[in-house]
Amino acid sequence: MACSTRERRGEAVLGLPGLSGCLMRAETGLNLPAFPIYAARDAAHSCRAFSQGKFEVTGSHGILNGSSAGIAFILLGMFAITVNDMLIKLLSDSYPLHQMVFVRSLIGILFSLILVRFEGGWTILRPRRPFLHLLRGLAIVGANMAFFTALAVLPLADATAMFFVAPLFISLLAVPILGEKVGVRRLAAVLVGFAGVLIMVRPGAETADIPARWVLAMPVVAAFLYACMQILTRKLGVASKASAMAVYIQATFLMVSGGFFLIAGDGRYAEGVENESLVFLLRAWVWPEQGDLMLFLLLGVVSAVVAYSLSQAYRLGDAATIAPYEYAAMPRAILWGWLIFGMLPGANAAVGILLITGAGIYVFFRERVRKSDLPDAQSVRRY
Repeated sequence: MACSTRERRGEAVLGLPGLSGCLMRAETGLNLPAFPIYAARDAAHSCRAFSQGKFEVTGSHGILNGSSAGIAFILLGMFAITVNDMLIKLLSDSYPLHQMVFVRSLIGILFSLILVRFEGGWTILRPRRPFLHLLRGLAIVGANMAFFTALAVLPLADATAMFFVAPLFISLLAVPILGEKVGVRRLAAVLVGFAGVLIMVRPGAETADIPARWVLAMPVVAAFLYACMQILTRKLGVASKASAMAVYIQATFLMVSGGFFLIAGDGRYAEGVENESLVFLLRAWVWPEQGDLMLFLLLGVVSAVVAYSLSQAYRLGDAATIAPYEYAAMPRAILWGWLIFGMLPGANAAVGILLITGAGIYVFFRERVRKSDLPDAQSVRRY
């Protein structure tokens, strides 16, 4: 028997796993990998060393290098992202997107400011390249709005899979912007990944269950904007602390969502609109019900974890190396879709997911092969 939205929310609160992944195994009975606990532990160690100015990037014989620390942060960030997406989809039938974004960013920026204190104090909030920071903030705001607009009506696993062409976009954009080399085989993998998107979107096919064709394109638009944000993160990373970049992003979210409230917060533009995605975007703000307040608080905490982890990952590691690890979120998205919403990918979606994920993993292995052919890096210090 299908569960109501309120019942699903109750199950989500009671069954939500911690960052260690231990609660998930205990409450679902599934023998799932618990890599987030190691990601969290390694991320904490690398964050502490980096903030104290003792973090070194070494060769393959070093205890901790930039890539391994970046991988730890990206795994932690991907776990937090799937929790964030699940919570927003869970709340999307009752609250507008910009209200959820405003509340989670307000809570998230408080946690980010605490991290600022540990990474150098308030002086690190003065950006050296403010225009690039503004572009980065607007890119992630646009990516979030595009993705969550689609998430209101698309299954969680489908939307997540289409969004995961982002690492392929990152590999492509890293060539002209960062000067990184991408070979023919990796370019072929990118094409395979985009073929997976086409299979999932099925251009020209009848999709009566989707209100508008443009909804299907939103996760891909979000992926491109997200890739642009991470490329800018890489360019800004050497001179900017992760906590400072997280604060900039949260501040941008607050300004944009606050603007939405001033313009459309009373719901005037939602009147007569039938498209569920547009209703989610334009619905009037309402005070959260008591049972949902904890979910809003959790959204804020998760938002802080996501913003810091992603900023730190792409600061410390090579973009083409870090990006494929984002696919660690795909199994989690399928799991949440099944446990919370009772949805599993259909045949076309499953084929598309396999192609997109396979392409990303292949890009990762090609990068490892290329790295193994290079001599060990000299020990350097990042500032």
